[in-house]
Amino acid sequence: MFAEEYLNEVKEIADLLDQSVIEDMMKILHMCRPTGRLFILGVGGSAASASHSVNDFRKICNIEAYAPTDNVAELTARTNDEGWETVFIEWLRVSNLKEQDVLLILSVGGGSSRASVNLKHAIDYAKRRHAKIIGIVGKESGYTQTNADACLIIPEVNKNRITPHTESFHSVITHLLVSHPLLQREPTRWEFLDNE
Repeated sequence: MFAEEYLNEVKEIADLLDQSVIEDMMKILHMCRPTGRLFILGVGGSAASASHSVNDFRKICNIEAYAPTDNVAELTARTNDEGWETVFIEWLRVSNLKEQDVLLILSVGGGSSRASVNLKHAIDYAKRRHAKIIGIVGKESGYTQTNADACLIIPEVNKNRITPHTESFHSVITHLLVSHPLLQREPTRWEFLDNE
């Protein structure tokens, strides 16, 4: 049965995750809170995950967070006028990215010269600005993995389902991070109501 097979893969991935990398990501996010900002970058389904994560980091953790893909007017203007490859780097430049800031990459491939080139350029820019880079990706060979300060690879347990598993675990891991006792500052709504 397909559902059983798929959910067994989810269990296997959860068991194989490198928890020490998740803790490293949490420490980087914790260090950025006083004066830094969090910029979350993703393309396609990962852009939707970035938007959701921005909400959680702002509302639950009181971390100033942004996703450039949330501003569709600027995103499309930059794509039209300057090209898709530079949309993130220019957004970060105008935001005056600094070394106290953190770039979180949500991606299946992690960026390369063949796909998600805009992520690759953003990572290069963040390195030049001495910002911290963390990522949750599905490919060990991607640009994020080789250039991040901490990068969680979602284990490949089925080569035919790399994308759905990676994008699902974007949400799992970002929810784990915003729930971490060192990061969470505000209760989530239903837990708050249940404890009244």
